[in-house]
Amino acid sequence: MTDASRLAAQREDASDATTDAPRLTDAARRIALRRMKALATWLLVAAAVVFAIAFALQDAYPWLGYVRAAAEGAMVGALADWFAVTALFRHPLGLPIPHTAIIPTRKDEIGRTLGDFVELEFLSDEVVLGKLRSIGLARRLGEWLRVPANAERLTGEAAAAARAVLRLLADDDVERVIDQLARRHLFAPEWGPAIGRVGAQLVAADQQRHALDAIAEQAEAWLAAHPEAFGAMVSSRLPKWVPSVVDRFVDERAHREVLGFARAVRDDPQHPARLAIDAWLAEFAERLQHDPALIARVEALKLDLLDSPRVREFAAEAWSTVRTTLESSLEDPGSELRAGLRDAVAEIGGRLATDAALQAKVDDWATDAAAHLVRTYRHDLAGVIAETVERWDPAEASAKLELQVGRDLQFIRINGTVVGALAGLAIFTVATLVHALF
Repeated sequence: MTDASRLAAQREDASDATTDAPRLTDAARRIALRRMKALATWLLVAAAVVFAIAFALQDAYPWLGYVRAAAEGAMVGALADWFAVTALFRHPLGLPIPHTAIIPTRKDEIGRTLGDFVELEFLSDEVVLGKLRSIGLARRLGEWLRVPANAERLTGEAAAAARAVLRLLADDDVERVIDQLARRHLFAPEWGPAIGRVGAQLVAADQQRHALDAIAEQAEAWLAAHPEAFGAMVSSRLPKWVPSVVDRFVDERAHREVLGFARAVRDDPQHPARLAIDAWLAEFAERLQHDPALIARVEALKLDLLDSPRVREFAAEAWSTVRTTLESSLEDPGSELRAGLRDAVAEIGGRLATDAALQAKVDDWATDAAAHLVRTYRHDLAGVIAETVERWDPAEASAKLELQVGRDLQFIRINGTVVGALAGLAIFTVATLVHALF
């Protein structure tokens, strides 16, 4: 089994265990509750049996009076505590005795009280901020992120979320946004002055030289490779009565001259043609910035382009390309995008785990954010408890709470039985001694 498959299997096992844990816990609590109820009930029954036997035989065996008194006290204690525990969750024996079935009848008030308690004692600034400051959140997060498996897991989850967002986006809406952004930021400003400023900066930096070099090289290469085509363009403009020998002579001479001119322009940085082009470009850039007529012509060209359906088509093509590229990159674990995200996550984790200054900044930020959230929403968070309890059915609320604490409450019945027995024995003993003395 590979590391990846083993990791996936461990995640599935952990997920199954997490899913089953609440159900198994409730079942175990229910069994334990039944056992404790049975134990407390059997102690009451045992006390009743002992009382009956001792009561019947105490005349023949006077010492059984002490046993009877202990059993009698045990029954009283057991019954009293059974009533007290039962009265919390339901009416004892189904009788509507006042101040019984406290939880079902007062569950809303209990929910509000519990919510207030959580708000004041668990969501206070001192508790939340103190806990955040003590755990070293940034360092722990960094140590978790720097593990390659965790970085891969986080990247996979982020990629899945991003793909879901892409699927939710409507193509028409996105294309409309791109179109609006293009019109607002590309077409709304005047093009002439902006192009002129950029052009002036390029000419001042002598950036046009590379373009002229490329043009001269391409022209020289084309002329050298296609003398016939150039000659045909020249000879076609000569009169028909000129002899063919003259045509060839003119073609060859013109070809040599033009080829030599192209080579001279290519090789001489200070060639007059280059200087003339530089001067024209500088003048044209200046006119684009300050000549109203030229600026108006550029704006007219811009408006023609704006009215072209190609603008909308460009928005659709741009979004389609971006969406396809993103979806494929996010889906492929080996894509450069996923690899970059994974490396970035691991790098962030490494810095958080080792950089004390960065840890302090992140901890301060997290603490401030938590403080703001707690102060702003703690009443709402605590209100969730009260609202949840209010939505519970009274019988359901009683059953839930009894399942959680009922087993411990049965110890009250057991202790009441034992304490009642001791109290009954002590009272009977003291009464007997007092009677014997007086």
